[in-house]
Amino acid sequence: MSKRIIKKVAVIGSGIMGSGIACHFANIGIEVLLLDIVPKNLNDIEKAKGLTIADGTVRNRLVNDSLQKALKSKPSPIYHEKFANQITTGNLEDDIAKVNEVDWIIEVVVERLDIKKQVFENLEKHRKPGTLITSNTSGIPIKFMSDGRSDDFKKHFCGTHFFNPARYLKLFEIIPGPETSQEVLEFLNNYGEQFLGKTSVVAKDTPAFIGNRIGIFGIQSLFHQVKELGLTIEEVDKLTGPVIGRPKSATFRTVDVVGLDTLVHVANGIYENCPDDEAHELFKLPGFINTMMENKWLGSKTGQGFYKKVKDDNGKSEILSLDLDTLEYRSNKKAKFATLELTKPVEKVIDRFKILISGKDKAGAFYRKNFAAMFAYVSNRIPEISDELYKIDDAMKAGFGWEHGPFQIWDAIGVKKGIDIMKSEGLEPASWVNDMLASGNLSFYSVQNGATHYYDISSKSQTKKPDQDAFIILDNIRKSNEVFKNSGAVIEDLGDGIINCEFQSKMNTIGGDVLAGLNKAIDIAEKDFDGLIVGNQGANFSVGANIGMIFMMAVEQEYEELNGAIKYFQDTMMRMRYSAIPTISAPHGLSLGGACELSMHADKVVAAAETYIGLVEFGVGVIPGGAGSKEMALRASDSFRKGDVELNVLQEYFLTIGMAKVATSAYEAFDLGLLQKGKDVVVVNKDRQIATAKAHARIMADAGYTQPIKRKDVKVLGKQALGMFLVGTDSMEAANYISEHDQKIANKLAYVMAGGDLSEPTLVSEQYLLDLEREAFLSLCTERKTLERIQHMLKTGKPLRN
Repeated sequence: MSKRIIKKVAVIGSGIMGSGIACHFANIGIEVLLLDIVPKNLNDIEKAKGLTIADGTVRNRLVNDSLQKALKSKPSPIYHEKFANQITTGNLEDDIAKVNEVDWIIEVVVERLDIKKQVFENLEKHRKPGTLITSNTSGIPIKFMSDGRSDDFKKHFCGTHFFNPARYLKLFEIIPGPETSQEVLEFLNNYGEQFLGKTSVVAKDTPAFIGNRIGIFGIQSLFHQVKELGLTIEEVDKLTGPVIGRPKSATFRTVDVVGLDTLVHVANGIYENCPDDEAHELFKLPGFINTMMENKWLGSKTGQGFYKKVKDDNGKSEILSLDLDTLEYRSNKKAKFATLELTKPVEKVIDRFKILISGKDKAGAFYRKNFAAMFAYVSNRIPEISDELYKIDDAMKAGFGWEHGPFQIWDAIGVKKGIDIMKSEGLEPASWVNDMLASGNLSFYSVQNGATHYYDISSKSQTKKPDQDAFIILDNIRKSNEVFKNSGAVIEDLGDGIINCEFQSKMNTIGGDVLAGLNKAIDIAEKDFDGLIVGNQGANFSVGANIGMIFMMAVEQEYEELNGAIKYFQDTMMRMRYSAIPTISAPHGLSLGGACELSMHADKVVAAAETYIGLVEFGVGVIPGGAGSKEMALRASDSFRKGDVELNVLQEYFLTIGMAKVATSAYEAFDLGLLQKGKDVVVVNKDRQIATAKAHARIMADAGYTQPIKRKDVKVLGKQALGMFLVGTDSMEAANYISEHDQKIANKLAYVMAGGDLSEPTLVSEQYLLDLEREAFLSLCTERKTLERIQHMLKTGKPLRN
């Protein structure tokens, strides 16, 4: 069979979902044709211009308006604004014949079977044989949609359910139709993982498939429990948020964002189409939901839902909460539970579940009831919605942002303990769970030879989870492959001569122990290995330097110790740059301040596409002091070209620091000079990041890596640059764009990046700039307003402008 390559896709339907899918294909370099219907009527602007329906701008108005709305939305559906150029728009009357040029057609029209079938009938007139054709339906049975279509259509047709927003949520459900070929399923499964950066899950053609079937059950279960347990919506959101590894929006805020009408649509579909579901009545909407639907309290889209944002007489915003008893809005009530206090010292979410179900208060009762219901439900969905339990966990993690799936949580509590709490709630697990225990398998998952295994019901044994060979899962190898460990870092042998240094501090902050671990990793790699990766698989790469440590030293006026600590940071970054082995940084998520500096000093960066990276030190009243200010001056110098106005080039790098710019994707980081074109690379699937970094390290080592020589040729512009910067900051302060203290920080940065007040452009060493940087950093740490900024950040997590 010939190799299938996707060069161009057509997306049919440009609503929120369709435009989002189009943007994500553009993100990965695919040409996209986005089509929608022709408007039936002219709008007022078109009438005023004397246009007619025959006019091209009118005929494409719906699709163009939808795409522009998507591109302007926050968070953005696209990695970089230039990627939007890969999307061509059109309409289903004038441009439908163009689908014969594409490799994959994705239907994303309204959720009505009659309309979908009509669209497919029209598409088949123009689709060339062999073209993939899929539906993004969230619940309509796939088997009904292909009725009446050709054999070739049916063979290449299935469901491909993206979750909204398509860029950020990783779940990609693939739902085969009755005649979908195995080749198509295998291709889509691999394409979703490798190119779209998704977690691909092949689901059965059952109502709501896997993710929404379980997710909507969980939400409906909470809707019924909230009154039964006398909980407020704030309390439920507190109990179902980050403490159990769920998004900050938890339950009710998430429903507001998604839209209550969307949830009700799916819940009604399950209620109507799953009459034999043992929890059938749970999908019946409680009275308060029906009232909210009647009142059009649908959430963010209508301005109010479970929460409502209002302004008081002074113009100050306040978030009100809905009282589910009175259905009136009231001021927020802070939620607090003794059980949750017990989990505060426990950093790993997976270790909290045993504590939570043992709680003696209302929270403990909530968790026992909630987990009992979920465990019973997911066990009974096998084999109905999936034959393999891991698919349910994968779907919940990728589609709903859960850190751990229900079977993983059950394992953490203990399978037998989970059954006990089920029985206490009058529930029973599916019979296969008891069979599993009887066969000697006491958990749903195990790790064997560095690979995740799951309990396979048909063979009654632990079976290797498929498609792991492209991944390196640090949790699976950490204990068996540990080379070194301290309180801040652990070093693992990845095999093939490459080691990894993984931060283990809170939020992966970079303090003394982390730096010691990094230095130890370089020592070990230089002695016994061929390359070093600095990477982890936490929620974020690192939020930067440990500012709490800096604050304590500065408050105690321990300036000599602080100078030593900053020099240690700088020296460690320079070791990353000038070691005898290739070093690779693998940032993802938040990669701020010191974490950005670390990445800038690696030989290569293998960044996840979803990397939010920047030098944000201005927010705490200092300049980048871990070699970041030096590095930006060096990169500006390396960017100078014959004929450039060098001051303008330097100014761009200065502003990246001075405005604390943070790239909202790895691709934007190239524009800011934080990543370098031709050297650094981007990986769309974060799960493949460590494996990809390892491959690059191996290539660099095999190519004959040569230890770099420290630079002494950095061109700095001296007084001419310093004068320009000082005039600029003075003007900005005079116009009240920046505060007096902002000006002071900016002037310190200007002095470093200009290379001091040298009388003319001069070539200097990196060490010269590092010394200027450290001196400026230390002087700012003596400022009261800087200490206020650091303290405010430590207390609130937000910057203070004083």
